Amino acid sequence: MPNRKPAPTYELAGRQVNRMGYGAMQLAGPGVFGPPRDRAQAVAVLREAMTLGVDHIDTSDFYGPHVTNQIIREALHPYAENLTIVTKVGAVRDDKGAWLPALEPADIERAVQDNLRNLGLDALDVVNLRIMGDVHKPAEGPVEKQVETLARLRERGLVRNVGISNATAAQIAAAQRIVPIVCVQNHYNLVHRADDALIDALAAQCIAYVPFFPLGGFSPIQSSALSSLAARLEVTPMALALAWLLRRSPNILLIPGTSTLAHLRENVAAARLDLTDAVLAELDAIGRESGDTGAGSANAHA
Repeated sequence: MPNRKPAPTYELAGRQVNRMGYGAMQLAGPGVFGPPRDRAQAVAVLREAMTLGVDHIDTSDFYGPHVTNQIIREALHPYAENLTIVTKVGAVRDDKGAWLPALEPADIERAVQDNLRNLGLDALDVVNLRIMGDVHKPAEGPVEKQVETLARLRERGLVRNVGISNATAAQIAAAQRIVPIVCVQNHYNLVHRADDALIDALAAQCIAYVPFFPLGGFSPIQSSALSSLAARLEVTPMALALAWLLRRSPNILLIPGTSTLAHLRENVAAARLDLTDAVLAELDAIGRESGDTGAGSANAHA
């Protein structure tokens, strides 16, 4: 990795967006279920994100459910022309908050309509198909029926662009035979690097890669090593992990989530961190010690 600041923007759905975006998952209540403890603070976080230059928000109507999108609408509607809102479909919540697959064509259309209504939009910028074969990691299985449904909704003008989440390379290729794919959202971070080859392949196609769980799957030893390095540099471990991701590949877009203004500002500031070759080597060493553990933490972005 060269010792230089990463490019500040990358193309997503036909727009140049700032590579440090915002994930809205944590705006809902505990367990991403029900209302937040402080709705006014959730609104303030979204508005501050816009002030700090965020122009890419990741969300879903199954966060809450419905709650997060309703807060986004309250805080930001009418939306800025340069704001790209990416949502996802493929799951629902039961009355206890469990995550259940919802992948039939009728489920997907219903989810798109829910997102449109709660966000107050006539068309969705990007809709990711969240594959639910294995909740924590990609698992092979057919995706054609679901992608064809999104392609039909795109033809109807309800969806402008299609992405895919929690997907294997084979599933991405299958989806691309049906409709253009503008982004892939998978679990990837400093120590969970199963998608290294996929990221490079997508970069060659100019397709954005959006990692979730930026600190998910770290062992205690790896977490300690990251925390020690972050303390030495006088930054937070999250900021350091995000800065490494920005340098990993120019097609990586970040969507760290938080419900507090302080953490939001720390996360956005990570885009300005200078990492020397020596620091990058230390970070890579932490990653090389990984067994690629897979499952993320409950507080990470999914």
